[in-house]
Amino acid sequence: MSKFTVFDVETPNRYNNRISAIGITVIEDGVITDDYYSLVNPETGFDYFNIQLTGIDEESVCNAPSFPEVWREIEPIMSRGMIVAHNAVFDLGVLKHCLQDYGIDWRPYTRYICTAKIGRKVLPGMSHRLNDLCCYYDIELCHHQAASDSRACAEILLRYIEDGADIKEFIRTYSFSK
Repeated sequence: MSKFTVFDVETPNRYNNRISAIGITVIEDGVITDDYYSLVNPETGFDYFNIQLTGIDEESVCNAPSFPEVWREIEPIMSRGMIVAHNAVFDLGVLKHCLQDYGIDWRPYTRYICTAKIGRKVLPGMSHRLNDLCCYYDIELCHHQAASDSRACAEILLRYIEDGADIKEFIRTYSFSK
């Protein structure tokens, strides 16, 4: 595997079915080659908890593109390379809701790697939260900021690979079918 598409989403409320921000970091041949970030107008309300966690509110996204507009930009990025996320099932689930709710066909399934799952295997006995792994590896992080989270996740993946982790054993399949 020579290309990874690492992504992270922030959500506006407890339903976790809309995106208020997305960060993507691309790794090619062991090097971070590209970053993408966008606020997203989720076209729904925000919960106080999510606003406090991410700093994103209705005013922040009032002029931001909607998910379908962002998807037109990021689909080519998301369609190349192995998908990677920290607690990947969460981020993939939010993406699935957005694709389905906006009637966007992408693919029936995707192969992915979860850096939290790798951490549980290669670094047993410690916390595998993103911020704790960043402290362990001395990686800069502005937690719950999608661009920073995707970049940190990419750097963690590279550390796992440098340390000899066989990431192929962590490849899973996520279904986008209903």
